[in-house]
Amino acid sequence: MRFVWQFLAVLAAYAAGGAATQAVQDNDWLTLVVGLTSAALIVFVYAWVVRRTERRQALDVAPKGAVAKTGWGTLIGAGMFTAVMVNLLTSGHYEVDGLGSVQNAIGLVGFMAGAAATEEVVYRGVLFRIIEEHIGTYTALLLTGVVFGASHLLNEDATVWGAVAIAVEAGFMLAAAYAATRSLWLTIGVHFGWNFAAAGVFSTVVSGNGDNKGLLDATMSGPELLTGGDFGPEGSVYSVGFGVLLTLVFLWLAHRRGHIVPFGARRAARAAGATVTLPR
Repeated sequence: MRFVWQFLAVLAAYAAGGAATQAVQDNDWLTLVVGLTSAALIVFVYAWVVRRTERRQALDVAPKGAVAKTGWGTLIGAGMFTAVMVNLLTSGHYEVDGLGSVQNAIGLVGFMAGAAATEEVVYRGVLFRIIEEHIGTYTALLLTGVVFGASHLLNEDATVWGAVAIAVEAGFMLAAAYAATRSLWLTIGVHFGWNFAAAGVFSTVVSGNGDNKGLLDATMSGPELLTGGDFGPEGSVYSVGFGVLLTLVFLWLAHRRGHIVPFGARRAARAAGATVTLPR
């Protein structure tokens, strides 16, 4: 039942934030304010519902170190996407024609912050964390990654390959990042850094959505295997490659820190009359 209550609570916050952001989407400054407010709201609701249903503090969104963790995550996400675009630039598939729109980029900060916080709370904070307790880290990573990728099939220019790419480079990678750090602040930062770099800096399509106009006025052309086609660079083999690499790094860190939950750990503990201590 705690899964149900947590999911319903964050879903309500998601609906409220999404509706508010949609209502002001034509005003970049209002989008900035509403998007950041939506991000704060869903984190607050998550912390509140975890405290109510689990009788403990939600340490993965603890205020201490929040700014630093989010900042490091943003650098990781933005750096990962920049690496993808450097490969496309040097291979002649991405061309910068000049400067784009600073004001649009400001609005995208709010929009992407709200989206990143919402998706991380739903998929990593609630879905991955609770499923992991029952079926272990690796199985939960696989399952929630697939669900995360499949959810992007609802986007405007979605493709099956794009959904698979998102599952691997983002669903698996972000779950591994959460397993390694047990911090939603870091995964929110990674998610935000990736999305904002895509839309707000390089002006590319994000997961098959939008004709984004960010800081750079640029065009992209070439084979879909490299550029991602209408789905955007997230459908590029470069993105998948970097995502796999980062997933392996985070899983290595999770192992090193003792954060991997074995399959059946809870069942074995109950059979032995003990309680399993899960990473927090």
